[in-house]
Amino acid sequence: MYVPAHFDEPSREVLYQLIEKNALGVLITHGQSGLDANHIPFELDASQGENGTLRCHVARNNPVWQDVATGDEVLVVFRAGDAYISPQWYPSKQEFHRQVPTWNYIVAHAYGRITIHDDERYVRRNVAKLTHRHEAAQAVPWKMGDAPRGFIDTMVKAIVGLEIEITRLVGKAKLSQNKELRDIRNAGEIVNAQGDHPIGQAMLAAADRKSQGSRQA
Repeated sequence: MYVPAHFDEPSREVLYQLIEKNALGVLITHGQSGLDANHIPFELDASQGENGTLRCHVARNNPVWQDVATGDEVLVVFRAGDAYISPQWYPSKQEFHRQVPTWNYIVAHAYGRITIHDDERYVRRNVAKLTHRHEAAQAVPWKMGDAPRGFIDTMVKAIVGLEIEITRLVGKAKLSQNKELRDIRNAGEIVNAQGDHPIGQAMLAAADRKSQGSRQA
C-alpha cells in the first residue's frame, strides 16, 4: 500500500482500535488456486505475539483453509470508512481553482502468518469469544447455551478455525491532511452534514491536530 508521510498512521493502539471497531476484514490469500479474498469477522488478541494475533473461522466448505498451508503469508484489510471529496468543498478552490476530486478513507493492513485449526475445541472457544463480544450490546445477549447442544455441536463441526500472527501492521488515514487547514475543516463539515460521520469526524480531528501543530511551531 502506498502511504505518503502525511497519510501515515503509525500508532499501533489506533490501528488496534480500528480493527476492533471494524471487525469485518478482507482475508487475502495466495494459495494453490491463486489469489483469493474472503470477507470474515475477526477477533483481535493484542496480547499474543509481538504485533497481536487475529482469529476467525470459515465454513468447512470454504476451500480457503485447504488452499493455504500453516505458515503461509496472508494479508487482512480492515476499513473504517470512506467518502468522496469534491473540490467545490475547499474554500481555496474558489480563489485559485487548483483542486481536484479525491476520495478519503481510513484502513489498516495486517500482514501475518496463518495457522489452520481444524480443532473442535479451538473453534468452539473462538466462536464463544466472538459471540460474547458482538452480543454484549444487545438488551438480551444471545449465547451458545441458548441453542440445543446437538445443534451447536453440528454447527461447530461445520467450521474451521484460522489464526493469523501479525508480523506487520500498516495504517493509512487519508483525510486531506495535505490541504490547507480551512479546506480540511470545511470539507469535513460537509461530509458530516451528508451523514458520513466517521470520515467527517476524522477530518475535523485532523484539522484540529494541524491547527495545534501550527500554533506550536
